[in-house]
Amino acid sequence: MEKLRYALFTGCTAKQSTPEQLASTYAVAKKLNIELIELEEASCCGASHLQDYDDFLSLVLNARNIAYAEKQGLTMVTICNTCQLNTAMTKHRLDNDVGLKNKVNEKLREIGLEYKGTSNVVHFLYAIIDDIGLDKIANMVKTPLSQFNIAPFYGCHNIRPSELQNESHKTPENPYRPTSLDDLIVACGGINVDYKEKNKCCGFHVELQAPKTASILTGKAIAGAMDGDADWMVTPCPLCHLKLDTQTKHSSNAIGRDVSLPVLHMQQMLGLALGCPQEELGLKHHLVKVDFI
Repeated sequence: MEKLRYALFTGCTAKQSTPEQLASTYAVAKKLNIELIELEEASCCGASHLQDYDDFLSLVLNARNIAYAEKQGLTMVTICNTCQLNTAMTKHRLDNDVGLKNKVNEKLREIGLEYKGTSNVVHFLYAIIDDIGLDKIANMVKTPLSQFNIAPFYGCHNIRPSELQNESHKTPENPYRPTSLDDLIVACGGINVDYKEKNKCCGFHVELQAPKTASILTGKAIAGAMDGDADWMVTPCPLCHLKLDTQTKHSSNAIGRDVSLPVLHMQQMLGLALGCPQEELGLKHHLVKVDFI
């Protein structure tokens, strides 16, 4: 299989709060013959908070990140739903507003950069589906996950707004009935669990403003997967992972029932199926123990 090359935007979370996600990303990339060029100069995407405080600053920072990928001549891949949203939204706005693009480039010229709009921005989930293909991935599986019922949790920012996200990848995704993560589960040999909360919000971005609401959202998501007879959950977003894996006590109290399931990063699930060594996947770092291996 021909080697693929991407510019990797890690975001903040995968380097600080969920290092196991970054490690498993590299492990999977090696198995799939993907070369990841980490954008070490890149900064935070704004996390959907800076955008509310200073919209123009958020555009400059995200355009700066994309410009580093453009210098490499590569597609930028993200591994966080919120990073994907903010980066793709910046690209969409600048590519469709010449005046705004010029204003942003005035600031970027101060550090010798220019945003051109030549690099695509795509989440790693969609990159591997589009550029490798589910059939090829299925043929590469060494350890089928056929004994597991796996509940996909998409979260918000990778599938909404659909018209924005579908600009960045070849496979259209319906935010009301998403299929990409379900399809990857099946390609890994697992049994996908369908439940109504799989495309809802995890609660992460309202944690500070409305902690009880956040806990209810998290609790309902885990409960929905449990009621669907899931053995574990999987998500492509480290922020969703933090909520689902670390907030089970608050969530249980919020919805009045005990909820808890192992939650894997998308890359960890794929890594298990592809035969990556467990130590490369960081499964020991989870709060809800991954004890089914």
